[in-house]
Amino acid sequence: MASTDPQTLHQSIPVPGDGLDAARMPGHWLLARLGKRVLRPGGLELTRWMLDTLGIRTDDRVVELAAGLGSTARLVLEHAPAAYTAVDRDPAAVAHLCALTTAGPTEVAAVRADAADTGLPPGSATVVYGEAMLTMQPDSAKGRIMREAHRLLAGTDGRYAIHELCLLPEDLDQEHAEEITRDLGLAIHVGARPLTPSGWVALLAAEGFTVTARRRAPMALLETRRLIADEGLARATRIAGRALRDPAARQRVLEMRRVFRRHQAHLGAISLVATPTTLFS
Repeated sequence: MASTDPQTLHQSIPVPGDGLDAARMPGHWLLARLGKRVLRPGGLELTRWMLDTLGIRTDDRVVELAAGLGSTARLVLEHAPAAYTAVDRDPAAVAHLCALTTAGPTEVAAVRADAADTGLPPGSATVVYGEAMLTMQPDSAKGRIMREAHRLLAGTDGRYAIHELCLLPEDLDQEHAEEITRDLGLAIHVGARPLTPSGWVALLAAEGFTVTARRRAPMALLETRRLIADEGLARATRIAGRALRDPAARQRVLEMRRVFRRHQAHLGAISLVATPTTLFS
């Protein structure tokens, strides 16, 4: 199988949203079209913390929900788990995920399915995680996805992790939270419904999980320092160059960055690692 690095993927595999106009497509797929690989609110540093805390071993069976273009998958495969399954509902993303490679014995698969209904067997995973996807769901759908993660995990020694946007501080008033949600949705063209840190913990508890570790990071997705840290100087330069040559894309990126900066005091990134505390039928 071929590598999933955008520089070496076959030209016939489009990125998700490739046929959409830059002015209307979801912000994360616009960034992917410009060449951005790391599309997580806490950046590569928080993703690495999440994976280190999950402690993926060679006997683990890992499922990633809404796996995107495989940026985190490649890091997981470095741990050589027994199996890795990527789940995504976008056919273009699944095409990229099908091109994942591993030098070790890991059994790799990609499934086109919704994160709330993967179709995978119950108890088929020891590790489940998802990044930058629950934020874009209403609370009822957040719960369904967490429930599906719970169903997939084999016993109370399984591990589940999320990496999402969070609202700050804990006592942020409802009116301000709604303003942030509205501005984010207008900028990224996807509904965004982040919770406070305690809100994420409470939702996990309601779905039968106990949080065992947590970490926060600044939400600095489009800041120059984070861009270079996540992508490297050469790729960051290419991303900027592509945006400069595409007026519609440049306008969208600048608007997203303006919104992120406007609300930077009240937006953060959070990763939570949890274990099932109850077994549901």
